[in-house]
Amino acid sequence: AAPAAAPAAEETKEQLHARLASLINAQPMVLFMKGNPGEPRCGFSRKAVAMLQQVDAQFGHFDILTDQAVRQGLKEYSNWPTYPQLYVKGELIGGFDIIEEMKEAGELKDLVTEAR
Repeated sequence: AAPAAAPAAEETKEQLHARLASLINAQPMVLFMKGNPGEPRCGFSRKAVAMLQQVDAQFGHFDILTDQAVRQGLKEYSNWPTYPQLYVKGELIGGFDIIEEMKEAGELKDLVTEAR
């Protein structure tokens, strides 16, 4: 029998960080979440999407449940342990609690305007 094919090489940390940077900068505003805006897969992601939609945010998204390397690597990359994570112009804004605080303070609308 022919030898089994070698498993695909694991992505190096540098390669993963380059991919994360590319995802983060793909659009002016990106939400890393569980699921997608039409079908969030956790309550915090659902609420974050709703708050962004209430201020007419135009945002990209990435479903972390589809890519384990991104799901784990982004926590280390951003030094933020939970999801969702909101990025604007390549910079981490924060998670659900930060988004909620900004919305209540009236700052989320300004952030959305700045991101356009």
